[in-house]
Amino acid sequence: MEKLYFLWYVILTKTLLESMEMKMDKKKITNMEVKKKNRNDVFRYICRTGMVSNPDISYALKLSLPTATQITKELIERGLVEEKGEMESTGGRRAKALAVSEDAGKAVGLDITKNHISMVLTELTGKILKYERIFLPYAAGDGYYLEVCQKLECFLEDSGCNKEHILGMGISFPGIIDLEQELVAESHILGVSALPFSAVSRFFPYPCYFLNDANAGAYAEGIQSERMDRFFYLSLSNTVGGAAYSNGMLEQGRNYRCGEAGHMTVVPDGKACYCGKYGCLDAYCSAKRLTDGRVEDFFERLRQGEQEAVRLWEQYTAYLAIAVNNIHMILDCDVVLGGYVGSCMDGFIRDIQDKVSERNTFSKDSSFIRACRHKTGAAALGASLKVIELFMEQV
Repeated sequence: MEKLYFLWYVILTKTLLESMEMKMDKKKITNMEVKKKNRNDVFRYICRTGMVSNPDISYALKLSLPTATQITKELIERGLVEEKGEMESTGGRRAKALAVSEDAGKAVGLDITKNHISMVLTELTGKILKYERIFLPYAAGDGYYLEVCQKLECFLEDSGCNKEHILGMGISFPGIIDLEQELVAESHILGVSALPFSAVSRFFPYPCYFLNDANAGAYAEGIQSERMDRFFYLSLSNTVGGAAYSNGMLEQGRNYRCGEAGHMTVVPDGKACYCGKYGCLDAYCSAKRLTDGRVEDFFERLRQGEQEAVRLWEQYTAYLAIAVNNIHMILDCDVVLGGYVGSCMDGFIRDIQDKVSERNTFSKDSSFIRACRHKTGAAALGASLKVIELFMEQV
C-alpha cells in the first residue's frame, strides 16, 4: 500500500511540475507575442506619422513611456529608426525626434501589362521615390524578362538607390495568380498559362512576390487607408479586373479567382471578349471602349462636351452601372473605381452614381461609389506595398 501511495505521489508531483512548466512556457510565449505586437505597432506608427517622439508614441498607442522608449531603442539598434534632432518645445524639455531610417529598406513594384511595364520604388513609409512607365510589349520567353531586368536596373541606378537596401520586389500580372501552386495559372491577355513564379523571378536579383494586377491596385487603395475596412476594387484599364479587400486582406477565393468582375456577363450572348466568351463586362467597359489613345485625352474631350465623347460615355456608364449595382447587391460594401478610367473619373463620378441609384432596390444613396485615391501606377505601387507589409509583419 505504501508503494502505491509513493507511486501516486510521484505521478502527481510530475504532473504538477509539467503543468507548471507548460504554464510558464505559455506565459513566456504570450509575453513574447505582446512585445512583438507592441514593437510592430510602434514601428508602424512611426512609418505612418513621420517625425515623432517617445511621448507621442506613448500617448497615441497607450503604452508607458519607459516601454515606448525601450522599443524605440531596440528599433534604433536594428537600424530601422534614427534620431533626427529634437521636436519643437511644448514648454518643457525638448523630446528627441524619431523617424524611419533612410537605410531601413525600400521596395520595388513591377506591373506587367500587354504593352507596358510600370516600375515604382517606395520607402517603408509607402512614399513613392520614383515611378516610370515604359512601352514594352509582352513576349513570352527569356529575352523579354532579360530586357525587363535591364530596364529595372537602369531605373534603380537613376534613382540613386543603394540596391543592398532593397527588401524585395512585387510583380503584378494580369491573370490568375495561384499562390499555392506558385504560378501564373492563366493570363488570357498575355497568352500565358501555368507559368511558374520561378521562371520569372530567376531573372531578378531580389526576392520576388506575385500579385494579380487588380489585387495589387486594391492593396494600394486599402493598406494605408484608415477610411475603409472593406471594399470592392474595380480596375478599369485596357482589361477589366476586380478585387475584394477586407480588413487589410485580399479575398483570394478557392481557385484564386475571387473578384474577376471583368468576366461577369452583363449582356447575354453580347460582344466577344478576349477570353473567348461573349457579353463579358470587359467587352463593354475596358478603357479601349472609350479611346485607343490616352484616357486623359478622352476625358478632356468629354469636359469640352464633344458629341462623340458624350455618346461613348453615356453608353459606357450604362453598362458600368449594371456591374457596380450587381457587385454592391452581392457584397454590400463600397465600390472603388480604379485603373486608367477610374483614375480620371473624379469629375464624372456622379454620372455613375446616378445610374446606379436608379437601379438600386433598397436605397437612392450611391455615395458608396468613389474614384480611386491612387491615380498613377496603382498596381505597381500595390505590389511594392505588399513587399513592405511582409517586412512589417516581421518587425
